[in-house]
Amino acid sequence: MLKKTYPYYLANEAVAANTDLEVTDKFSGEVATRVAMADAAAIDKAIGHAVDAMPAMRAFPPFKRQAVLEHCVKRFRERYDELALALCIEAGKPINDSKGEVTRLIDTFKVAAEESVRIDGEIVNLEISPRAKGYHGYVKRVPIGPCSFISPFNFPLNLTAHKVAPAIAAGVPFVLKPASRTPVGALIMGEILAETDLPKGAFSILPAHRDGADLFTTDERFKLLSFTGSPAVGWDLKAKAGKKKVILELGGNAAAIVDGDQGGKLDYVVERLAFGAFYQSGQSCIGVQRILVHVKVYDALREKLIAKTQSLVMGDPKDEKTFVGPMISESESKRLAGWMDGAVQAGATIVAGGKVDGAMFEATLLEGVKRDTDLYRKEAFGPVAILERFDDFEAALATVNDSDFGLQAGVFTDSLAHAHRAWDALEVGGVVINDVPSFRVDNMPYGGVKDSGLGREGVRYAIEDMTEMRLMVMRETW
Repeated sequence: MLKKTYPYYLANEAVAANTDLEVTDKFSGEVATRVAMADAAAIDKAIGHAVDAMPAMRAFPPFKRQAVLEHCVKRFRERYDELALALCIEAGKPINDSKGEVTRLIDTFKVAAEESVRIDGEIVNLEISPRAKGYHGYVKRVPIGPCSFISPFNFPLNLTAHKVAPAIAAGVPFVLKPASRTPVGALIMGEILAETDLPKGAFSILPAHRDGADLFTTDERFKLLSFTGSPAVGWDLKAKAGKKKVILELGGNAAAIVDGDQGGKLDYVVERLAFGAFYQSGQSCIGVQRILVHVKVYDALREKLIAKTQSLVMGDPKDEKTFVGPMISESESKRLAGWMDGAVQAGATIVAGGKVDGAMFEATLLEGVKRDTDLYRKEAFGPVAILERFDDFEAALATVNDSDFGLQAGVFTDSLAHAHRAWDALEVGGVVINDVPSFRVDNMPYGGVKDSGLGREGVRYAIEDMTEMRLMVMRETW
């Protein structure tokens, strides 16, 4: 079980300032623990300490950064069950998914440990004309400066890791605001980081209410803001961020295309679609929301997918048999139920699921959803998926692109030509062939276009954002 209370971390040190933030068990609704909440003064202090830590972090050599990251990997493994249970309780994430996320947390820190000692530069040939004869150029990467991180509730371990681990590898101090609904995993991470010899001020982890955390966005001492969350909030923060670099990992209404040549592989396709649409109650920005199926296989796939959807166990996330747990809150469940009802009133049909009880939302499949409804146009962020037919591959690609979002897309096809055509034509950050858009490995470049955000995560790509190129030009003789 969770501890009774958790401190926040200010300049590497645990501070039991208060117990103002109640963290609930998302299945029972009961208070599971209480967490210290940072005020504006604490956030201001943390930023000051991060600025002061910058010289020491620049001087903190790569092998020591690697040692810090390797220590974290070791401790995460030792505290694996504790981390998984904390995630299951505070996020309502089924225990099997929670264990999977702890595994990804470990993977992300492992990759960062490897990358920390190979942040290399390059030699630039400057002798492109007679006037540059004898001049040589050298480029190295240097830490950008103090960074501000804001992480979301749906992957409170791994999406936090995708900010924290690259920051340590890059040698930048940071101040992190974890989601107030799910802060415990980040605070356990802080407890483990506090065991290391990171310079004082290298990290602060401060739960704070959104309306009291403007300094994370507006303070000019930060040189980079990395935000993962909803598009509305993300673009608003970018508008307020001033001169600092901004990385946004936002939402999506991801689509999966099932080509007409998949008849003999439908069981595999259905398993992956059900996973992509309904794992962790659909609360993933790359969860499968739109399923476009060729008319040749539509009826057969529809029948199998309905049966699979109806077979998914909904219940207590601590039970290993549970696949669908609660949504993060009853208000989010009500919001999605309203969108579903609106789609039905506009002519859609619920073919599986559709029952809602508080924060529990049954895995639900609809067809005939009009393309101008909220359920189709916006990010559902819940266990709802939409089935529709197509008979022309180019038209299917155009349908996927008819969206304000562009994070990832999945295409099931045996045609190499169709795979490459999808890669060329789809307006997304990543195209996954023969799997769902929900697929992610933690070293790959990950991010979106359009309203889905700016920049890319994936450890090496985040390190590039958290460092800057610095050029030295040397004249050979003078």
